[in-house]
Amino acid sequence: MSIDTLRKRYEAAGQEHLLAFYSELPSEEQASLSAQLGTLDIERVNRIYHKAVGSESGALSPTSVSDTIEPLPKGASESVGTPAKDDEWRKIGLAAIARGEVGVLLMAGGQGTRLGSSDPKGCYDIGLPSHKSLFQYQAERIARLQSVAEAKAGKPAGSVIIPWYVMTSGPTRHATESFFKSNSYFGLEPKNVIVFEQGTLPCLSNDGLVLLETPSRVAVAPDGNGGLYAATRSPISSADKSYTVLSDLAKRNVLYVHAYCVDNCLVRVADPVFLGYSIQKQADCAAKVVPKAYPTESVGVVAYQNSKFSVVEYSEITKEQAERRDPETGELSFRAANIVNHFYTTAFLNRVESFEEELAFHIARKKIAHFDLKTKEIIKPTKPNGMKLEMFVFDVFPFTEAFAVLEVARKEEFSPLKNAPGTGSDDPTTSRRDLLAQHRRFLESAGAILQEGVEIEISPLVSYAGEGLESVKGKTFTKSGSVENVEELDVLAV
Repeated sequence: MSIDTLRKRYEAAGQEHLLAFYSELPSEEQASLSAQLGTLDIERVNRIYHKAVGSESGALSPTSVSDTIEPLPKGASESVGTPAKDDEWRKIGLAAIARGEVGVLLMAGGQGTRLGSSDPKGCYDIGLPSHKSLFQYQAERIARLQSVAEAKAGKPAGSVIIPWYVMTSGPTRHATESFFKSNSYFGLEPKNVIVFEQGTLPCLSNDGLVLLETPSRVAVAPDGNGGLYAATRSPISSADKSYTVLSDLAKRNVLYVHAYCVDNCLVRVADPVFLGYSIQKQADCAAKVVPKAYPTESVGVVAYQNSKFSVVEYSEITKEQAERRDPETGELSFRAANIVNHFYTTAFLNRVESFEEELAFHIARKKIAHFDLKTKEIIKPTKPNGMKLEMFVFDVFPFTEAFAVLEVARKEEFSPLKNAPGTGSDDPTTSRRDLLAQHRRFLESAGAILQEGVEIEISPLVSYAGEGLESVKGKTFTKSGSVENVEELDVLAV
């Protein structure tokens, strides 16, 4: 695109200031800025800004009609814990996996900044005896599940594939790819681990003007975990513009996708129970939830908002609503805590584009360093001076045609890694504690006895969810350690 064409386009959009210093730039920086502005859909940016501001203003207006927020309707959700149902769902899920109909989508764009690390969060070692990273744990769960599905379906080893789509951000993509390569993809076939990148949006001033990071570069920020949907349609590499996550899913004939966040050490990747439940329900989208720990826990809940399924933030629920209980069960009415663990049909993922323009981005007001056009200096503000626009992954829920919710036990499936070491909640120590406690339960459920203080880490390659441990029945374990195969457990027993 010529510079004259760019100027006309950006003038029409009211963003011509981005080219104010173009003529003063060295030729290399001119080319860089032209390329960035040429690929930026500035008209879409303006539309997103106006819709986001309009949505925010409407919500704050004293004359606005309050949203109607109700608990999930009866029958909209079910819980695990009934053996016969769990087994039925597991069989359905494993059969879909064995047919090659399941893919996994990992949201892994964050860095471990709060954890004192600049590496991608998935590279983090929570202090397990094995010192395995979050990425490795999840890769090994996929490998184990492939083997379990093969055995159940009577298929040969290596014949069942669960493709893993790893969404990174600009700052984490290279490091993520390098980490996987240097660790030989943790035993998975490289062609079945597809790394792609989350999109970005320009940072804006409070009146909607795009900010410059330097005279030759627009300031950008990730577009939120809801950017996942647009990212699945974007080219995975510049070498082939037609190769996208959606095209790869279609090529592999994948019908169902499990999506989750990287920071949960207990996540059951491609959980066959959740898959089977969602398939049986004929859901186009589903959410896995855990019960709220207490009424005022600072967590969003899956609820019914304006007669549609939605995630309602804790700040939007009154104290009375938070404490309300179901008269029949005595449980909290608003109990379905959102853990960003979702099921989609690929048909639904393909349909998102048709209603994406109706979604309002959320405004995050931030301190944004930028190049000041008047002083020609880089400004590092001390208070919020602009906005970053984000979409949340659950913003699509109101647009589903058949939505379902599955409640699972928090201690078995949710232990997020959010805070710095030593915080005391949602930190590396609690993640380690919760994972090792689960492995203790696996062994005890299989009939083993563990002496007080004994900690045994079981590789996901040995057991995905407690299965395959029959040989420990009646054994007493007196030593701590980590095991990579069932035979190694004997070394830790009396």
